[in-house]
Amino acid sequence: MDRVKSSMQQVPNAIPKVIRRTGGANSLELEKENFERGQAVSINKAINTQEVAVKEKHARTCILGTHHEKGAHTFWAAVNRLPLSSNAVLCWKFCHVFHKLLRDGHPNVIKDSMRNKADLTDMSRMWGHLSEGYGKLCSIYLKLLITKMEFHIKNPRFPGNLQMSNRQLDEAGENDVNNFFQLTVEMFDYLECELNLFLGVFSSLDMSRSVSVTAAGQCRLAPLIQVILDSSHLYDYTVKLLFKLHSCLPADTLQGHRDRFQEQFKKLKSLFYRSSNLQYFKRLIQIPQLPENPPNFLRASALSEHISPVVVIPAESSSPELEHVVETDDLVDTDVPVLPPALETKFDDLFGTSAAIDPFNFNSQNGMRKDDKDRLIEQLTREIQALKDELDSFRLESGRLCQALRGRVNELEAELAEQSHLRLQAAGESEFLKAELDDLRRVREDTEKEQRSLTEIEKKAQANEQRYTKLKEKYSELVQSHADLLRKNAEVTRQMTVARAAQDEVDAVRREMQEKMKAAQEVADRQEREQLEQLQELQRELVSSRTELDSLKTTMALSQQASSEVLGTQLVTLESEKAELVQSLSKVEAELAVRGEELERVQSSLATERESGVKTAEALQNQLNEKESREQSLESQLVTARWSSLQGAVEEAEKIIRDSLAQIDDPVHISCTSSADYLATRCQASLGCIDRLHSAREAFLADNTGVSELVRVVTQCGHLVGDTIVQGSATSHMVPVEQADALSESVKACGAEALTMLGQMKQQDSLTAADNGKLKAALEAILATAEKLRPRGLELQQGELGDLVEQEMAATSAAVESAATRIEEMLNKSRAVDTGIKMEVNERILASCTELMRAIKELVLSSKNLQRDIVESGRGAASMKEFYAKNSRWTEGLISASKAVGWGATVMVDAADLVVQGKGKFEELMVCSHEIAASTAQLVAASKVKADKDSGNLHRLQQASRGVTQATAAVVASTKSGKSQIEETDTMDFSSMTLTQIKRQEMDAQVLVLELETRLQKERERLGELRKKHYELAGVAEGWGEPEEGTG
Repeated sequence: MDRVKSSMQQVPNAIPKVIRRTGGANSLELEKENFERGQAVSINKAINTQEVAVKEKHARTCILGTHHEKGAHTFWAAVNRLPLSSNAVLCWKFCHVFHKLLRDGHPNVIKDSMRNKADLTDMSRMWGHLSEGYGKLCSIYLKLLITKMEFHIKNPRFPGNLQMSNRQLDEAGENDVNNFFQLTVEMFDYLECELNLFLGVFSSLDMSRSVSVTAAGQCRLAPLIQVILDSSHLYDYTVKLLFKLHSCLPADTLQGHRDRFQEQFKKLKSLFYRSSNLQYFKRLIQIPQLPENPPNFLRASALSEHISPVVVIPAESSSPELEHVVETDDLVDTDVPVLPPALETKFDDLFGTSAAIDPFNFNSQNGMRKDDKDRLIEQLTREIQALKDELDSFRLESGRLCQALRGRVNELEAELAEQSHLRLQAAGESEFLKAELDDLRRVREDTEKEQRSLTEIEKKAQANEQRYTKLKEKYSELVQSHADLLRKNAEVTRQMTVARAAQDEVDAVRREMQEKMKAAQEVADRQEREQLEQLQELQRELVSSRTELDSLKTTMALSQQASSEVLGTQLVTLESEKAELVQSLSKVEAELAVRGEELERVQSSLATERESGVKTAEALQNQLNEKESREQSLESQLVTARWSSLQGAVEEAEKIIRDSLAQIDDPVHISCTSSADYLATRCQASLGCIDRLHSAREAFLADNTGVSELVRVVTQCGHLVGDTIVQGSATSHMVPVEQADALSESVKACGAEALTMLGQMKQQDSLTAADNGKLKAALEAILATAEKLRPRGLELQQGELGDLVEQEMAATSAAVESAATRIEEMLNKSRAVDTGIKMEVNERILASCTELMRAIKELVLSSKNLQRDIVESGRGAASMKEFYAKNSRWTEGLISASKAVGWGATVMVDAADLVVQGKGKFEELMVCSHEIAASTAQLVAASKVKADKDSGNLHRLQQASRGVTQATAAVVASTKSGKSQIEETDTMDFSSMTLTQIKRQEMDAQVLVLELETRLQKERERLGELRKKHYELAGVAEGWGEPEEGTG
């Protein structure tokens, strides 16, 4: 026995020993080389051409390798050397392993794998040409993996295994309804790919036989475990997101989401049920069962009834090969090897080979000791057999222990990686909670400050109330003093009237006296001239008489000698004549003396009257001067009183406007609301009052006696502008935030301009320069904002809605007909010009567009018929226009939907024309198709709101709607197919490029990728803002939450 044991000890140990080398870089390179070699061995063992399921231990080694190197470079380096395009089974098992890495590997696996997205897409397209077997399954599986990578790149908050809490799900959407809307659509697409793989695998299996227990069946069914895990999470998140969307958006907007969810719900429920009945899955995974009916998203309380599906994977049997771990020979490379059969047959070599000297060479012994030797041989043989059994059991036990320890090590490493990941998550959550705690502290401090400020505001409000009471009393006093001044003004005006009448009388007397004096002076002058003329005439007669007397004396002296008698006679005659002449001369002189006395008397009386008239005029002038001075003093007092009354009115208007501006920032005023219509009426009244104020100011500047009209208009203007400010602030509480801020700024600007204008009117110097143009512009800006905020339907008259519905439906039909005609023309033109692949692509796209136009036309006709039934059944004795006016909201929905359908058809035809000409983008055509589908869905929803459920036209409308959906899908599919065919012709040739050129091109491509990613992010943000604006405008146009008129 000792010899046997010593001989057994001479057998070399079959368990390899690893010699550690230490030495800086060489040890790191050796460790890296050993890691890469081990990963390559595991990848080659996991991904092979044998039609059996992938072993869990090899997949787990690949997963741990990604955590070790924090990426998937080694995995892709090994995979790129595999002939995936030539063997479908090899590609299928690659997809399985790659799916596991995307779920459980390092987070950088997704980023590293995006570099191979183009190769995976080409491989999927290549395998898609096969209609059966693993080729079709590989195509579907590769599309699923590409969709999964794109989903996680777009939504980096989602881990690869899709395990998230409700709070993390809310954070993923950033509390934006647009992000939740887009995220739901992406989850629908993701889940659709999962269901396609499910259906593809089940359709490729013969379910009449127990395929789940065969190696080939398990090879196809094994990847479905990952699909079940992903699908359960996607279903749960989709339900939660849909409930959140229904709490924010109208139900009609989400009709497409609900239809798509119900379709996927039915498929997923059926597939889960079929999978749970397979023997293969019963040992590996516990599949949840979905509820009998889908959740009712229209009822918010149904969210509490939702139970998240949980998939349970037993820890003992994570893969089927573990059940036969003892029976396999290639479990791990470092297992204790079984001794080769040659060692068992070379027993003689261990104890000696010479038959002559070998004591155990029983054939050479004589027959006398044969029994003892036989017994010894049997005993030794039994001992050796026992040792061999013990050695075999030891080997098996050591193998099992090594395998268990390796599994435990792998589990611990995975747990360590998971714990590290959880630790990082916990650290992130801790930082987030710290930030939230800081925010809460700041919010609490802000709340305390606001509370203190609220207390101060209340105190100020009380002080303002007291001040307002005092001002009200002062205003009453001002009104009373204004009334007194008006009475004094009337008295002064009456006195001025009396003074003016007296002055007019004095002027009349003065004019009369002057006229009398002029008449008397003229009479005296005329009499004096007559008397002078008579005197001159008498003097001339006297001279002539004396001349005649002289001539007579001379004649008498000469004729004395002739005849004395004749002379005597003549002398007597002459003497008598002389006496007569002397007598007449005396009479004339007496008369002239009388006339002179009369003239002197008249002149003296005239001088006396002139002196008395002058004295009277001086007395009247003195009285007039006194009255004028008194009138001037009264006029100055009146002007002062008028200006003080105007200043009081202006100050009162300023107080009213300041009080209105103060109410904007008053917390109590936040609860007050008003409508845009009422605000518009206030603005119009204020604008009219501003015009009257301008006219009154011009009249006051021309004639300052008209102050009462200006005072009244200033007071009315203050009240109207203050009311406009209050109503504008109240209206801003009912509109979106951006428009509310703009309206508040306009209101404050209006108040500032009003105060500026009133401040100019308080001073006499600046009254002329007071400009109301800026205040009028501010009021017009508020009026324009109010007009924008008014619902559209209010601008229409009662009879216009019905006509507008008919016009829009007719315009939509005309647009669809025109689009179909244009598509036919484009098709004929393309057939005449294009050839080859381009002609085939254009024909397919235009044919699908033609089918879509035909479906839209059928939908519009069905909608018209259904509307006719609705109007006939609902209008009663009223006319059609009255029915449309009575149901204005429904009518506006029809008009909006009809416009959207016609516009979408026109835009899609334009996009198709550009695509056919090679100038447009395929994406524009696909977006137009989706837009048409959404517009037709809106038209269907608007048409069926008031329809009878049993109406035949309603069923035809629903069928037409499904036809439009199918036609839209056909347009999108033909566009995608055409795009892929066109892109396949543009192959990239890098054969003539040098290494430097390739590196330069690579850098340019990376720069372009970064620019496109940045642009994509900006466009997504812009899309979110556009949708938000669309919701706001749609809410304003449809009158969502339209308040009552007034404030409060």
